[in-house]
Amino acid sequence: MGAGHDHGHAHGAHAAGTASAAYRGRLRVALAITLFVMVVQIVGGVLADSLALVADAAHMATDALGLGMALLAIHFANLPPSDRRTFGYARAEILAALANCLLLLGVGGYVLYEAIERFVTPAETNGGLAVVFGVIGLVANMVSLTLLMRGQKESLNVRGAFLEVAADALGSLTVIVSALVILGTGWQAADPIASLVIGLMIVPRTWRLLRETLDVLLEAAPKGVDIAEVRAHILALDGVEDVHDLHAWTITSGMPVLSAHVVVSGEALSAIGHEKMLHELQGCLGDHFDVEHCTFQLEPSGHAEHEARLCH
Repeated sequence: MGAGHDHGHAHGAHAAGTASAAYRGRLRVALAITLFVMVVQIVGGVLADSLALVADAAHMATDALGLGMALLAIHFANLPPSDRRTFGYARAEILAALANCLLLLGVGGYVLYEAIERFVTPAETNGGLAVVFGVIGLVANMVSLTLLMRGQKESLNVRGAFLEVAADALGSLTVIVSALVILGTGWQAADPIASLVIGLMIVPRTWRLLRETLDVLLEAAPKGVDIAEVRAHILALDGVEDVHDLHAWTITSGMPVLSAHVVVSGEALSAIGHEKMLHELQGCLGDHFDVEHCTFQLEPSGHAEHEARLCH
């Protein structure tokens, strides 16, 4: 057996599907609810002349598109790998999350612009109708949030959908409050103010999701994986002299990956053998870090310098 040896453990990443796959059915229900509420709020916004309702309906439209893309991404992400795409299409989920972020930022900007326009050109909003349609939207959104609550902790793709629905629920609540203010006081400015609030609620949550998505695309270390700690754990194993080319990244939600070149003394390799050393490395990471797919190359002392010469 040669000095360099690759060893990986993957516990059915593709067989079991990506983290989002288990929530495909719930995403479909959430999509149906979102489409229903979108139509209801468009009708309500026109009848009540409420910008807040129309803004929430526009947000719902992008949410429906986002949920549709999330479902499409799950389909592609769970296709089997091929010789050309060795991880399959798992990154499709992350690309869908990125597209959702861009959509949300666009909607947030649109809502803010329209709200400012309504301050310049005021309109008469029917508070009673706005309350009714706002309540319908809030109840429907709460059902969708319940369906997606668990999945958003496991998948960026589902989290994107969850955040969109959460923003919708807050938007519906804001519509209700503004409509009640109009009913109670007649103060029409409450409607564009509510629209501003909806727009401002969309942007911060979207920004956080965008940062997480970009971390995956830029192959940052997965959350909960401290590279310094990983290095320390590997170096603590008997016979390990050094670790280099240590990398950890995320293919998609629920699929963290790690690779490393591990320098092992000749005495240790002779005493315990390559296979046992590899199992010890895998056990070391499996016990302390949430990384299932690991690839190690075992090297004798001085091999790193040999690699460096070959690369010049």
